This record gives sequence, C-alpha cells and structure tokens, in this order.
Amino acid sequence: MDIKADTDRCIGAGMCALTVPEVFDQSEEEGTVVLLDADPPASRETAVRRAVQLCPSGALSVS
Repeated sequence: MDIKADTDRCIGAGMCALTVPEVFDQSEEEGTVVLLDADPPASRETAVRRAVQLCPSGALSVS
C-alpha cells in the first residue's frame, strides 16, 4: 500500500489523523496533513482506506 498526501489540497479537517493516528498527523503550523508512514503494515489497510474516503478535500490517495 502506497499513500500519497497532497498538502496543497488539504483543508485541515483532521479526519485522517482521527481515523489512523499511527499513519497521519496534522502540522502544528498550518493544520495540514502530515504523513507519518507512507507504507504502513497490511493490518492498517482498512483504516487507511477509510481515512482516504473520509477526507473532505480529496487530499489523500492510496494504491
């Protein structure tokens, strides 16, 4: 699983960090997404995919 986070598109809603805090965080300065783990273990795949779906700006993608 390869995760991409577009900080220019991110609006700082924080759904990703709330859904999978082991993978996503938010920048203290701008509030935008910070990717902590671009290739998390398979055990987190369902949660990561849910976070991608919940992102209101579409700043996250997974392949």
